[in-house]
Amino acid sequence: MSKKNSSVNLKNGFKDFKDLSKVFSNFKLKLNALNKKKYVVAVSGGPDSLGLVALTQAYKYQKETKFYYILVDHNIRKNSNREAIKVKGLLKKNKVDLKIFINKKKISKNIQAEARIARYDILIKFCRKYNVKALLTAHNLEDQVETFFIRLSRGSGLKGLSAMKQINKINNQVSLCRPVLDVKKKFLVKISKNIFGKYFKDPSNKDKKFLRTKIRNLKKPLEKTGIKYEQIFRSIQNLSASKSTLEEYLNNIFKEVVKKENKKILIDFEKYKKLNKDIKLALINHSIKKLKNNYYDLRSKKLENLIKNLSKGSFKQSTLGGCIFFKKGGDLCLKIE
Repeated sequence: MSKKNSSVNLKNGFKDFKDLSKVFSNFKLKLNALNKKKYVVAVSGGPDSLGLVALTQAYKYQKETKFYYILVDHNIRKNSNREAIKVKGLLKKNKVDLKIFINKKKISKNIQAEARIARYDILIKFCRKYNVKALLTAHNLEDQVETFFIRLSRGSGLKGLSAMKQINKINNQVSLCRPVLDVKKKFLVKISKNIFGKYFKDPSNKDKKFLRTKIRNLKKPLEKTGIKYEQIFRSIQNLSASKSTLEEYLNNIFKEVVKKENKKILIDFEKYKKLNKDIKLALINHSIKKLKNNYYDLRSKKLENLIKNLSKGSFKQSTLGGCIFFKKGGDLCLKIE
């Protein structure tokens, strides 16, 4: 599609396509509710993120808004920088300015998780520098269901199985927003093809050593048996509603049991011991995130091992999530390693 036609398509809010017009209307409602003047958009070059770029560009015709487009090159694969430059060139043809940041942190194990942390660190730092309150990502319906299956395979409870939230408060300054979380990937692919004429595929998405890839390959067999992703997505939404009720209850417990003092978290150990296992897991996760000012949940297995150690009379010290745990008086204390 020519730039001229592409521009017209964006300006009229995809009205030439009934399905895409519905996607854009839903997207517009979500950004109107956020009501920010500036956003950072995470870009990869895949159909999801390019679809998000197109939606934000269309939104600019509806409301005066500033969008910063950022691609983080992890520098893990041999041709990653060349691919990043190709994405920049494609967007430049469509008058979109893409900034490329190269991750300088060494990533050698747990590649996808470490790369995700490094990417968000770079994006959040940019948000702070330019006083941007909202970071947009292109997580979609299929991503949500895959996350559900990943957490199911790891033995997650209600909190984990609720998967991703549409809005996560990362810290007091920045919120992570997923405005296309309920959108099927096929619509983002269609938008990418219509507006940009192409998109780029990440070879790692087909690498079967990654759990997410293995789970992604389950979609067709599941749908052949009649198990549709839309049904699973509805179940996730129901779990999320239950989680909201649980979180309200947990917040009251946190206020009673946890307090922050200087650069430490103090947990009233006598009150902690009376809690059930699920509440203990949530409380430890909450404490680590509060201390480190992040929003990443730790895996259940590691938390369970810590809780077992804490129940032993011989417990002296342990580490988890970059924090040191130790007892002092009647408190369980956490401090950053």
